[in-house]
Amino acid sequence: MSTEMIDQPRPGDGPTGSPPGGPDSAEGHPPDGTPDYLVVGIGVAAVLGVVAWAALGKRSFDRASDSALGWVLDNFAWLFVIAADVFLVLCVVLALSRFGRIRLGTDDARPEFTDLAWIAMMFSAGMGIGLMFYGVGEPLTHYLDPPPSSAAAPRSGGAARTALEYSFFHWTLTPWAIYGIVGLALAYAGFRKGRGNRLSAVFVPLIGARRAAGLPGRIIDLLAVFATVFGTATSLGVGALQVATGLNLTTGVESSTTLQLIIIVSLGAAFVLSAFSGVHKGVKWLSTLNIVLAACLMLFVFVLGPTVYVLDAIPASVGGYLHQLLPMASRTGAFTDSGWLGSWTVFYWAWWLSWAPFVGTFIARISHGRTIREFLIGVLLVPSGATVVWFCVMGGTGIRLDATGKVDMAAKVEEGAESSLFAMLDALPLGTVTSWVAMLLVMTYFVTSADSASLVMGSLSSRGSLHPPTWLVVTWGVLMAAVAAVLLVAGGLDSLQSATILVALPFVVVMLTLCWALLKELRGDPGAGPARGHALHGLRDAVRTMVGEAITEQSPDRHHRLRRIARSRGKDGD
Repeated sequence: MSTEMIDQPRPGDGPTGSPPGGPDSAEGHPPDGTPDYLVVGIGVAAVLGVVAWAALGKRSFDRASDSALGWVLDNFAWLFVIAADVFLVLCVVLALSRFGRIRLGTDDARPEFTDLAWIAMMFSAGMGIGLMFYGVGEPLTHYLDPPPSSAAAPRSGGAARTALEYSFFHWTLTPWAIYGIVGLALAYAGFRKGRGNRLSAVFVPLIGARRAAGLPGRIIDLLAVFATVFGTATSLGVGALQVATGLNLTTGVESSTTLQLIIIVSLGAAFVLSAFSGVHKGVKWLSTLNIVLAACLMLFVFVLGPTVYVLDAIPASVGGYLHQLLPMASRTGAFTDSGWLGSWTVFYWAWWLSWAPFVGTFIARISHGRTIREFLIGVLLVPSGATVVWFCVMGGTGIRLDATGKVDMAAKVEEGAESSLFAMLDALPLGTVTSWVAMLLVMTYFVTSADSASLVMGSLSSRGSLHPPTWLVVTWGVLMAAVAAVLLVAGGLDSLQSATILVALPFVVVMLTLCWALLKELRGDPGAGPARGHALHGLRDAVRTMVGEAITEQSPDRHHRLRRIARSRGKDGD
């Protein structure tokens, strides 16, 4: 994910221009980049405490995390399900309502980036390590072992359709709604109200500017930092797993914990060099490379794989997903396997929630000058569309290879989701070359994700500064890598998933409160225009009626076109 555009201030963005938004303009203070040492100290100490506990007391850490995870899934799975639905519904309602007219900036602001550039950057934000790791493995897993709510038999056509539908459910509209709500709230508070680039600024309507800058606001920013640390550490951990597996399959090197740690340390060093590069030009170049390589890899698989099957699968699976969206979105553990729900749906919702401060800040920063309607429609549909194509091409090819008997993909999935991508690529021409391309993609995503997430955490812990100190950015990046390494040693992928769900529980409450704060401010924004029942609508209708009567009193030979309009207005009034 590119970070250079996050660094560049623009006129009207708070400190460098007049904060828009009328009476709230006084709330915008220029953050000077000085670290908030209370947030930094508590955050670093807490993360180091978790790292030390997991490293030195593996058994007690495992018991405690398993017990806490079971308690969360038994008692709060419903909260994750309902919250995710609320975010999606709210995004759709805001996009279609009068609030969609509000600009994220002054009323005369216009987008800084062209539509094509904006879409390309959002596509980059959506294409990360997760899609590389689960792009083949998740559809195959559901195809071989359909969800408990599905009546499809394993390895059947119905199972293939269900597999793609659930992959879309976990990766398209709902996660981007989670990102979109945070991004919208941050863009509104930063560009419309001029309050700075920190999550606590969104809560000014509920707790006031003084408390938002005080202890309550710091607690909110700390929760966002914790969510980002553990959520991004999960991605870094699965990236290390996948690179280690790829090296094992292509070179024969044993995929061990030691190799995974070496990968994390090596890529962590690359991130540190990137952080010291100044303006993050290297990261911007890597982000562009990511998009090009991912598109080329997908096109290669599409052309040399089961092309017709993929083309058939896209409309059929998208239609099935939209048809099944409500049942899937409302399913809890009450009438189905709660263990499956916790391992898949709840884990994903927790993962997206933990990434929300990170990705939300990014998409907010590139969306200055757009209307809320443009923002939400773009955020929901563009990355979701790209993800649908990715899963149909990559996952659909894996399913087809297994269904035709060309490759025993079931055996590969049993080795781990990280093995399925390389098994699928190996079944196509130039398998070794494409496997190296896939590993390169994962490694560059690792570096750009760590760099971008560290920049966001540096901003959150330096009072919303767009230019946090380099040492602070590096500190958060090193801590993220340490968390990923220790959790991998402590329990592998299961440990990473457990940490994500646990840290997302308090943050889901923050997110729901954020929605309340956002709605409260939007209702009073003059840029939305009057509500339907507002007195101004009655005044408008009265003026239309008077004008219509004045026109109809004219000679029948005059203003015939206006007279027709007046008659139509009169019928509307009746």
